[in-house]
Amino acid sequence: MLTITAIKAFNDNYIWVLQQQPHTQVYVVDPGDASVVIDYLQANQLTLAGILLTHHHNDHTGGVPALRAYSHNRLTVYGPDNEKIEGITHPLHAKAKPRFTLEYLSSELQVLDVPGHTAGHIAYIVEDALFCGDTLFSGGCGRLFEGTPAQMLNSLQQLAQLPADTRVYCAHEYTLSNLKFALAVNPNNRELQDYNERAMQLRRQDKATVPSTISLERAINPFLRPSDTEIVDNIKQHFSSLNHANLDELSSFTLLRQWKDNF
Repeated sequence: MLTITAIKAFNDNYIWVLQQQPHTQVYVVDPGDASVVIDYLQANQLTLAGILLTHHHNDHTGGVPALRAYSHNRLTVYGPDNEKIEGITHPLHAKAKPRFTLEYLSSELQVLDVPGHTAGHIAYIVEDALFCGDTLFSGGCGRLFEGTPAQMLNSLQQLAQLPADTRVYCAHEYTLSNLKFALAVNPNNRELQDYNERAMQLRRQDKATVPSTISLERAINPFLRPSDTEIVDNIKQHFSSLNHANLDELSSFTLLRQWKDNF
């Protein structure tokens, strides 16, 4: 049985731990902070077998050198082949949509090419779990630091086509701030209203709002629904010079991301 556990890091990062019982060897996704990972391993008498990286930003990769040293450089470290990341032992060419297996997990992993947040951002799928780094958040998506709006839209559409029950393990607890924006652009979405209430209750209890699911994100995430009539109307109201414009999906997405960047 595959278990997935969150380690909290920094202010709002999640480092995901993958473990296949009965093995005590585990894998971690995007370890920006080595110290919290080492504390977790020692507290639970586990051995780190490998690391999965989605992109090069330091809050996702900063812990790699120390974790390699802690593990006497015996780690397998997977990551995108076209981003400069120290310590990768198994570069992945995501455009080839590779599949591979890990020694202590019985399920095959699939790699997806999801540029937008960064130029070489990748995501991993194992069983019904999606590890999408900073591409898709619950209720939102990542900023466009290196990619284009067209790349990010295409990446999000690719993720939206995954099975509805796919669990979305993003790397940050950004849900409440994302939903505040989502409600500004799609205020009459009842599922969004209900989800916002549930998310606020979870955060009041200091519980994580993730994983989400693809089916939920299709229903509530404005970046997966840029052609929705209410969203388009509110984009036109916000950018008043566009009142009479006909916005295609990419134009709506681009403006939506621009609005969120300054929200």
